[in-house]
Amino acid sequence: MGRIATRDRTKDAYQELVRQELPGLYSLARRLVRDGAEDLVQEALLQGYRAFGSLKEQAAGGRWLKTILVNVFRDELRRRGRHVEEVAAGGLEDFSLYRTLIDEDPLPYSDSLHTDFLGAFDRDDLREVLLRMPEIYRAPLVLRYMDGFATKEIARLLDAPLGTILARLHRGRNLFERTMWVYAEENELITRGDDDG
Repeated sequence: MGRIATRDRTKDAYQELVRQELPGLYSLARRLVRDGAEDLVQEALLQGYRAFGSLKEQAAGGRWLKTILVNVFRDELRRRGRHVEEVAAGGLEDFSLYRTLIDEDPLPYSDSLHTDFLGAFDRDDLREVLLRMPEIYRAPLVLRYMDGFATKEIARLLDAPLGTILARLHRGRNLFERTMWVYAEENELITRGDDDG
């Protein structure tokens, strides 16, 4: 009887943890992958259940589940044998969102150009911008700036040297800004200063 009661308590505790953390897990998965977020979360939850006994502090459960989800994401990329090409740094280093906003003047009556530009993007727009980026840059950006993982932790999770992650974060930020600009033009989130005619 004792073993069954213990197992039931463990199952109940895990279900409660999942109930609390599921929205955050799903949100992270949707930022990491275009399609298959549900599968990613499901596999992470299955692995989490199997390893739940190794969780030492219940309060760390959310971070623990996110770590499992990132590991599942990384392992899935490896399993599929995807090799994502890095973007050449030259084109990225030349682009500055701030300079482009000043030069192009897409919001001619704005006193806070940068803030107003960012305000044109809603949550779905930002997700689409992220998903247009190669996974090699998207994953570190999401983990660092949206989920608050430390850079060393990201390096460990993605099984890459710290210097590589730092470079990907730098290039990723530049690529994100450039992708935002292109997306804004394509979706008419901005007006062109020279269209006043």
